[in-house]
Amino acid sequence: MRAAVLQETGQDKLEVLDDVETAGFGPGRVRIRVRATGLCHSDLSAMNGVLPQPAPFVPGHEGAGEVVEVGEGVTRLKPGDRVVVCWLPACGACPACKRGQTELCLAGFMNAGTPNFKRPGAHADVFGFAGTGTFAEEVVVDAGCAVPIPDDVPFDIAALIGCGVTTGLGAALNTADVEAGSSVAVIGCGGVGISAIQGARLKGAAEIVAVDPVASRREAALGFGATTAVSPDELPDAKQRITAGEGFDYVFEVVGRSATARTAYDNTRRGGTLVVVGAGAMDDFLQLNMFELFFDEKRILPSMYGGGDVVRSYERTVALWRAGRIDLAGLITHRVPLSGINEALDQMRTGTALRTCIEI
Repeated sequence: MRAAVLQETGQDKLEVLDDVETAGFGPGRVRIRVRATGLCHSDLSAMNGVLPQPAPFVPGHEGAGEVVEVGEGVTRLKPGDRVVVCWLPACGACPACKRGQTELCLAGFMNAGTPNFKRPGAHADVFGFAGTGTFAEEVVVDAGCAVPIPDDVPFDIAALIGCGVTTGLGAALNTADVEAGSSVAVIGCGGVGISAIQGARLKGAAEIVAVDPVASRREAALGFGATTAVSPDELPDAKQRITAGEGFDYVFEVVGRSATARTAYDNTRRGGTLVVVGAGAMDDFLQLNMFELFFDEKRILPSMYGGGDVVRSYERTVALWRAGRIDLAGLITHRVPLSGINEALDQMRTGTALRTCIEI
């Protein structure tokens, strides 16, 4: 089958190969025919080494498709079922799951070091990013990674729900629990940031400031619920104009860098909430002094995969989409076949795309 493979960490181009096979099918596993997958910034971060991932690997973790085959012991799925790929399934038995923090379950990471694919030759093992690897025509995953979706949800919409939309919406709805009438700033307005903006709008935020260096993203943010859109250089003026210099009630950092996290902290009011959504590097440290931590009493809330039960978040997102309360189709600004993956990567690097749908 065809799959897009990164041979070595640090390379900026993928090779679309036709000699890749799935690996690891057996009891408790399912084979999925991928129909659509989204290009998430985390895929770029894995390619350049910001996020740890063994290579060679197939990127992609935001996908949807149809079940082709189920392994022994799999009873809740059958061939033909439409599913979204969940890269962080909950085991239901670990301490985090028992506490109701299923987004912190580490069971999904246990397969990250096991190859999902293989190729002919001496170096046959090929991994899948985050234990999945959806830039391929088929993928084999644990049954828990395949979450059924209703028949009326298109594959491209379902793919977005698999990561970016769930992460951004959940940051506002679950982690921050934005208060109605509050002021919000969102730093980084790609697909995840736009979803955070939509979540803040749903919660009734009075002011939502979109902050991004790319003009097209700022313009797009206004169509998704932002009341103001500014470049990073314009943020101080927006802070003064909207909050009289006090700072915003909630600031979402959706970039994954210490510099923007520091900016987010500085623009959060005393007693306000900074929500860290972006996935950053292990060697990128955010510096805060002990006095400001004590004196400002700002809450710093990391948000992992939307900070809530993932399957319930999927269901909520579908319900909101059906009701017309959120716009998911509008997030997809580019569509490419698998053969156009490198062009899509370049678009994401330059910030000209909110979300690219790869149709497989």
